[in-house]
Amino acid sequence: MNTKSAVPSVKRPNLVAVGTIVWLGSEVMFFAGLFAIYFTLRAMNPELWAEQTAKHNFTFALINTLILVASSFTAQAGVFAAERGQPRATGASPRNWGTVEWFFLTFFMGAIFVAGQTYEYATFVSEGITLASDPYGSAFYMTTGFHGIHVSLGLVAFLLVIGRIYAVKNFTHKEETTAVVVSYYWHFVDIVWIILFIVIYVLK
Repeated sequence: MNTKSAVPSVKRPNLVAVGTIVWLGSEVMFFAGLFAIYFTLRAMNPELWAEQTAKHNFTFALINTLILVASSFTAQAGVFAAERGQPRATGASPRNWGTVEWFFLTFFMGAIFVAGQTYEYATFVSEGITLASDPYGSAFYMTTGFHGIHVSLGLVAFLLVIGRIYAVKNFTHKEETTAVVVSYYWHFVDIVWIILFIVIYVLK
């Protein structure tokens, strides 16, 4: 009697998810360099920093930050919907929402954040704080500007995921993976902003 030995199955990590995490690791190094520039310029110009940071509207920045942080929770809700194979809503209540509805809400909240940042830029420019005005302006616009670009790219990614869900006939593991990796990116830009907010608006 021939018997075959049981071969244990190996669960391999998702290559797309692993690749995204590795890429985000390189983004961490990029923002670490921006933080190094910010702290270097701050150490060299303490009086300028004290003067310019006093012009910040802390309450406005805090509300904008809370909106972005809340968008991480809505993005994750969209991921949970994708993991249970629910691309679209089965009812009007948020508890019945699918990935599309949660990602649309996340997009809307992220767009509000970008609009708020744009308004803050316009306010600073009216007060004479520009990219070329002084070291503080250079540091502020470089750090928050690059972050804003990353947020904007995240918004485009959400639209692409939503469009892909509408385009396919069947919601498969590929669509689920796409939703997950976009959420990784979004959580990353949220964490970076929390650190930026503390550095720029709290640690004066």
